[in-house]
Amino acid sequence: MMKPALSLSLLLAASSAFAFVVPNPPVLENKAYVLMDFDSGKVLAASNEHVQLEPASLTKMMTSYIVEHSLTTGRLKETDPVSVSEYAWCRGTSAESCMYLPLHSQASVLDMLRGVIIQSGNDASKALAEHIGGSEPAFAEIMNSEAKRLGMKDTNFMNATGLPDPAHLTSAHDMAVLARAIIKDNAKYYPIYSEKEFTWNGIKQGNRNALLYTDPTVDGLKTGHTENAGYCLVASSKRGKMRLISVVMGTTSMQARADQTRALFNWGFSSFETITPLQAGKILADAPVWFGSESTVKAGLDRDLSITLPRGKKDGIQAVTRILPDLEAPIAKGQAIGEVVVTLNGETIAKQPVVAMAAVEETNFVVRLWHYLKRFLSQLF
Repeated sequence: MMKPALSLSLLLAASSAFAFVVPNPPVLENKAYVLMDFDSGKVLAASNEHVQLEPASLTKMMTSYIVEHSLTTGRLKETDPVSVSEYAWCRGTSAESCMYLPLHSQASVLDMLRGVIIQSGNDASKALAEHIGGSEPAFAEIMNSEAKRLGMKDTNFMNATGLPDPAHLTSAHDMAVLARAIIKDNAKYYPIYSEKEFTWNGIKQGNRNALLYTDPTVDGLKTGHTENAGYCLVASSKRGKMRLISVVMGTTSMQARADQTRALFNWGFSSFETITPLQAGKILADAPVWFGSESTVKAGLDRDLSITLPRGKKDGIQAVTRILPDLEAPIAKGQAIGEVVVTLNGETIAKQPVVAMAAVEETNFVVRLWHYLKRFLSQLF
């Protein structure tokens, strides 16, 4: 039997003759901000990233995420009719954003989803909340459950719209986590976040994300504003193979939130790069298996391993695969059986589970008995 722990090293070639010094991030006048790399989830710059703040209509990102997930999993269909109750109905005041759905009317799930994302409609958000959860408070429980699942530790939702409530809070970091989940998990519906306008009931309204009109690399996500929250913006930009997510909260104007987001993107793209030293499907080791129909199982990655580094800092990256000792059959395909650890000059910069690339069934009784004897003897000597 082979030793139960294997390793594989990867040394990347030098990428430049000099080390790139990352300049300081821009100084921004807001309550909090985060700049996150999409592929690796690494936070590149932040201020007050875990301070709980009012999210205003950034809340609707979770509302839309749940609707998109329900569509993706088949719980909802795009053409399903959604009714507008008196509770959900907007009365046409200037105090809130509306899709202007008529009272007791119906619209499809897909139209209402556009109304939430593009028009920031409170009526569409409430109607969808009632359709999925039965009531808005019940839907808020679903929102909080999803937030917990995604690792949003600073968040508590009380409603589907972001209308002010003392207990309705989130953080810049959590909004970046949510934006990353929207882009990763519901790719079919993500293009809606880049649509510049939407017309419903003869009323055409434009997307309030000003960067969609001025920067072709920006393709989402959501604006928000109340008097207490200030002007907020969650945006994503892809330049080349690299995507960044920016969150600014509590700026003083629409222009300020756009300018600050643009400054963060320019700094991030010029200062960092994302590399993928190991790709999904890469076989990293032949892992020994006890009591199996096969003596080994191929260990590899079920998703790309991406790392974000300052530009020019790829020298000295090493990846080591560590397999769990004494693996025993049965082993399911995709089961975690170890991890790959990436270091830069001896410092750990990334970890990712290594999984079985195929299933290994348990062998017959006679072979299992022989394996027990071999393992017993190997432990003695």
